Amino acid sequence: MPKEIAKQKLHPRNKHRGQYDFESLVKTLPELSNHVFINPYGTQTIDFSNPKAVKTLNKALLAYYGVNHWDIPAGYLCPPIPGRADYIHYLADILAETNNGIIPIGKNIKCLDVGVGANAIYPIIGHCAYGWSFVGSDIDPVSVKAAIAIVGFNEVLKDGIEIRLQKNKDHFFQGIIKPNEKFDLTICNPPFYTSEADATAQNLRKTNNLSGKKQNIPKLNFGGNSNELWCEGGELKFLISMIRESVEFCDSCRWFTSLVSKKEHLDRIYKELEKVKVSQFKTIEMAQGQKVSRLVAWRF
Repeated sequence: MPKEIAKQKLHPRNKHRGQYDFESLVKTLPELSNHVFINPYGTQTIDFSNPKAVKTLNKALLAYYGVNHWDIPAGYLCPPIPGRADYIHYLADILAETNNGIIPIGKNIKCLDVGVGANAIYPIIGHCAYGWSFVGSDIDPVSVKAAIAIVGFNEVLKDGIEIRLQKNKDHFFQGIIKPNEKFDLTICNPPFYTSEADATAQNLRKTNNLSGKKQNIPKLNFGGNSNELWCEGGELKFLISMIRESVEFCDSCRWFTSLVSKKEHLDRIYKELEKVKVSQFKTIEMAQGQKVSRLVAWRF
């Protein structure tokens, strides 16, 4: 069994630890002031069940990384940045384990984000925080176009991020990794749900929890279209397929990694990793508020 490391708060290097500094964020992006209010506890916040408020907060947060032009098409996934940053920082720790405890920085570290999305969050954070080079792939041409635009509009990203279209939705690495191309890491945030109905039901529960009000129509506060949120067989089938395909690219990448949202999937994932005879795998648990996720990493 892999080593599982429990974490109850954001990574120590995460820029977004503690409460959001809304005064500073509003100075960075004045339009955020339209969404900030004082809650019953006397602190500043936004309505996290409001997609527009969440998107505006993300724009302000990305200014921490020197990204001043960021936009996504309506309805596309607008991820919570602190949790995404945690993933990147824990990956840096994994690389440090085989580098005398020193986190490798610079463009010589090459990462592949499988399913980069329209938001390109992982490449943005990874490149700006550590200088790593990224390839982001996606099966959706709209996402690819939007991610390319984000890179093009921000000078800080231009030499560090390349976006590629995955033409075959049944593949993860094939058709993206070029002959003799080497990566230090792969990253993935897989579709969590098994169907649109599953996504709708779970997002309704989340919306009610965030707003504190009973609603019958869910609002996707973080957005997401079909290929971002669900796939046949859901997260577990997606990851089993990825693990099996990773065998073919064992010489192309040092570490394969993915988020896993449901803890009950871990045993089945571990069995699959043992079946394909990986040399090492580990699970790192991450937490942001009440939400707990984990990343699974493996290598051959």
